Amino acid sequence: MAAQKKARGLGRGLDALFGDVEVNAARTAAAKQPAETADVQESTGPSDSELRYIDINDIKPNSSQPRKSFDEDKLEELAESIEQHGLIQPIVLRSAGKGYEIVAGERRWRAARMIGLKELPCVVRELTDEENMLLAIIENMQREDLNPIEEAEGLKAMIDTYGLTQEQVSRGVGKSRPYITNSLRLLKLPAKLRYMTADGSLSVGHARALAAVKDEKLQVRLAERTVSEGLSVRQIEKLARESDKEAVAKKPRKTKSADEKRVETELREALGTKVVLQRKGARGKIEIEFYNGEEMERLIDLLRSIR
Repeated sequence: MAAQKKARGLGRGLDALFGDVEVNAARTAAAKQPAETADVQESTGPSDSELRYIDINDIKPNSSQPRKSFDEDKLEELAESIEQHGLIQPIVLRSAGKGYEIVAGERRWRAARMIGLKELPCVVRELTDEENMLLAIIENMQREDLNPIEEAEGLKAMIDTYGLTQEQVSRGVGKSRPYITNSLRLLKLPAKLRYMTADGSLSVGHARALAAVKDEKLQVRLAERTVSEGLSVRQIEKLARESDKEAVAKKPRKTKSADEKRVETELREALGTKVVLQRKGARGKIEIEFYNGEEMERLIDLLRSIR
């Protein structure tokens, strides 16, 4: 029940983290030298006692960060923006041993390091490991910073690590239950298709359509055709259905041996009805057909008379 309550509360997203905190952007724009103290506090509002300027070297990445890849070009753009205008939104941290761990804002932290900032405006929150993971995922999802596979892996980690249900995760991240289910299905794709989805070669819609295809080789073929021919989601679904029909049509029927056919013939003549012998290795079964109650009674009496 505790996990459910946390997930529901965290659905408020980043507003719950920042409150009314404001940042002195001019200070961070010029912060190439360390401050006199790492815990200087700004007084700009009712919640500003929580704003601190912390040495960048005392901050480490989030161990529960769902994002695995950071676009270097976009990081450079962000770094240039920070250098010109300062860091407008604080980094959210939690205490971690001698330093701090990032809860939200790893891209800003990385960009700040690129331009040599010595201190960053931060808000320090007391969070459990579960809250830390949930908020890291929520931040990335709200900012649309995760590729579809990273997002799915983050959602799965919430379920696997803390035993949350899909319904609890749905409330926690503010997404519908079908959204969570469809996202998790992407993780069942072959590795090649997961990579293609992560790098944008396949859209989420195409990836979801391919996830519904049962045959892995067919999934890969359709994915390659999608990239080369620009197949739509509906075309993928249609080709998958056609392939299923062809597979059923081509499925070879097992032929019966001469001995099996002979047994069927003898039993059919003895019982006066259709008899089917099904055999798999040393095991099998014999099916005796009847067409009404009277026929069933006749066959039962006949079988009982055999001694």
